[in-house]
Amino acid sequence: MKLNAKHTIVAAFTGTMVQAIVINFSPLLFLTFEESFGVSLSKISLLIAISFITQLIMDFTASKLPQLFNNRATVVLGQIFSAVGLVGLAVLPSIMPAYVGLVVATVIAAFGSGIIEVMGNPIIEACPVKNKNMILSFLHSGYCWGLVLTVLLSTLFFHFVGIEHWRVLACLWAIIPALNAIAFAFVPIGKIESAPKETDKKHSVFRTFTFWALFILMLCAGAAEQAMSQWASNFAESGLGVSKTLGDILGPCAFAVLMGIARVIYAKYSEKMNLSKFMLFSAFLCVVSYLVAALAPSPIVSLLGCAICGFSVGIMWPGTLCLATERIKHGGVKMFALLALAGDIGCTVGPTTAGWIADAFGDNLKISFIFSTVFPILIIVFTLLLIRSAKKGLKNGTQ
Repeated sequence: MKLNAKHTIVAAFTGTMVQAIVINFSPLLFLTFEESFGVSLSKISLLIAISFITQLIMDFTASKLPQLFNNRATVVLGQIFSAVGLVGLAVLPSIMPAYVGLVVATVIAAFGSGIIEVMGNPIIEACPVKNKNMILSFLHSGYCWGLVLTVLLSTLFFHFVGIEHWRVLACLWAIIPALNAIAFAFVPIGKIESAPKETDKKHSVFRTFTFWALFILMLCAGAAEQAMSQWASNFAESGLGVSKTLGDILGPCAFAVLMGIARVIYAKYSEKMNLSKFMLFSAFLCVVSYLVAALAPSPIVSLLGCAICGFSVGIMWPGTLCLATERIKHGGVKMFALLALAGDIGCTVGPTTAGWIADAFGDNLKISFIFSTVFPILIIVFTLLLIRSAKKGLKNGTQ
C-alpha cells in the first residue's frame, strides 16, 4: 500500500492525542501522588509548571532540531520521548526519591510533547491538501479526543482494576506513541519552511502588532484551557465532594468532549463561519463557565460549568493558529514555534497560578477559577483589537 498525505494527517492527528495523554494522565493521579508519596498541592503545582516549562524550552529549540537531524527524525524523536516518559512515570518513583522520579519522567515526556506540538502544524501545512484551516482544526480536535480517551479509559481502569495499579496503565498508554513513532518513520512528509524569507529585520513579521496580538491570544488560550483541564478532576473530588469516577466523567471528560465538539464544528463549517466572532463568543462563554463552576450552589451545576468551559476554549488554540496562517504568510516553523511558546507559557501560568491561589486560600479552587476569568477577558480585548487592525489595514490597502 502506497502511503499518502491522508496517512500523514492521521499520524499527526494521533500525535496530538499523544500530547493529551502526556499532559492529562498525571492530573488524574494528583490525589494519589499526594496520598502515596506525600506530595503537597504546591509541589503538584510545581510539577505542572515543570512540564510546561520543559515544553517552553522545546518551543525555543524544536525548530532548530530539523537542521540537526531532519523533519522525519525530529517528529519520530518526539514520539519516542513521550513513550519513555510515560514508562518512566511508572518506574522512576520506585527506584529514586518519589518526587524526583515524577519530575524526571515529567521532563522526558514533556520533551516529546513539545516536539510534537511544534512539528504538527507545519507538517500539515506542508501536506498537498485543500482547506488547511479545516484540517488544522480537525488536527487539534485530536487533543480533545485524546483527553477524552485518557480520562474515560483511565477512569474505567481505576474503577475495575484498581487505582493502585496505575503504573501498569502508564505503560499501556506508552504503546500509542511507540506505534506512532513507527508510523512517522514511513508516512510522506513534505518540505517545511524553517522561517519566513525576510531580508529586512526591522520590518520582520515577528515585530508587528498582529504577531504580538496573536502571541497574547495563544498565551491566554493555553491558560484558559489548562487552568480548568488540569484542576477539574481535583476540584470535582475534593472541592465538590463527588466520587472520583463520577467527578472525572462529569468534569474533565465532559470538558474534553465539548472541547472536541467545538473544534469539529469549526472544522466542518470553517468556510461559512466568521472566526473572529466565534472567538469572541467563545471567550464570553468561557468567562460565564468559570463563574458558574466557582459560584454555583450545586455540585452538578458546577460540573456543568466545567464541561461548558471545554466548549468555550475549544476554538481558542486552533483558531489563533488559523488567524496566524491567514494574516502572516510563510511564517514557517519559526512562527508555529513562537506561537507554541506563547501557548505553553499560558499552559504554565494558568494552572500553576490556579494551584498557588488555591493553596493560599486553603485548597479553595473556586477562588482560582474566579481569578482565571482574566484570560478569556484578555482574549476578548485582543480579538477586538485584531478586528480593528484588520479593518484599518483594508482601508489603507494593506493586510
